[in-house]
Amino acid sequence: MSDDRPIPVIIDCDTGVDDALALLFAVRHPGLDLRAVTCVAGNTDVDGVVRNTLTVLEIAGAGNVPVARGAERPLLEPARSARHVHGDDGMGDIPGLPAPTGTPVEADAVTLLRREILASPRPVTLIPTAPLTNIALLLRTHPEVAGNIERIVFMGGAVATGNATAVAEFNVWHDPEAAAILLTAGVPITMYGLDVFQRVVVPGTDVRRLRASAEPGARLAGELLAHRPSAPDPDGDDPHGGLGDAGAVCAVADPAGLTTELLPVEVSLAAGPTRGQTVVDRRPRPGESELHGDTRERQLVDVALDVDVDRYVKLYLGAVEGV
Repeated sequence: MSDDRPIPVIIDCDTGVDDALALLFAVRHPGLDLRAVTCVAGNTDVDGVVRNTLTVLEIAGAGNVPVARGAERPLLEPARSARHVHGDDGMGDIPGLPAPTGTPVEADAVTLLRREILASPRPVTLIPTAPLTNIALLLRTHPEVAGNIERIVFMGGAVATGNATAVAEFNVWHDPEAAAILLTAGVPITMYGLDVFQRVVVPGTDVRRLRASAEPGARLAGELLAHRPSAPDPDGDDPHGGLGDAGAVCAVADPAGLTTELLPVEVSLAAGPTRGQTVVDRRPRPGESELHGDTRERQLVDVALDVDVDRYVKLYLGAVEGV
């Protein structure tokens, strides 16, 4: 018998243009129950992430969702922002964005994560769309939460090409140790990496329609999409923009739109050009390393290898526009 109840989800983010798109979708999709949002340094500093998150939730009509401030830097390294992509404020420097009226909860991110996971009557799906510092601290400090986590669907990593380096994706590269801890979580994990992340692009006609909307949340989605690096001329003939992190939330609402394969994954922690790489083992059989004594256990991860682009674009627009 199918369960039609909304899926309880918690988003851990570094809002962030595409994190904002993810929040708008999570609030408005009827199949998702957004229980909380936790914030971590990444695209911008953590206080900017908190501000941006509160603003997006209020514009979306979800100012009652609890928001908590989390880690202001990775476990071992200094914070390194992506303002060159997301603008000085992390939100694309969109003119006229209101300051939030609400404030974060007094609890820190790890405390709020633990509280909401353990209080949920049904197992929670965690959706990290940011460096995994908060999630690593949660799993190490409160391992008991694993018993009430249905799945962790994280935006991060890459099978093929990176963006922070030739082989490393930004979220994992920003805090590789945290990502490595995630891969010892002992719960089902889906990796929504760059291989699918970069493919889900909203056409310019839809972006223009969103930007002209009288509804504040839909209009914000349009402005965010128009800012994306795939749209260097947002007022041109085709201001298309990628869903980015929002695709990971689409994958929770509609997992059938994603093609995954259960594969061993590990994170490169060594200094040098491979640091932060997600090493995905797609070999059909063991190789010389294993035959000569490599007995390391690597967690199996559902790695996203393909995505139904049209399906997720329609899913996103339908939810955000309320049609």
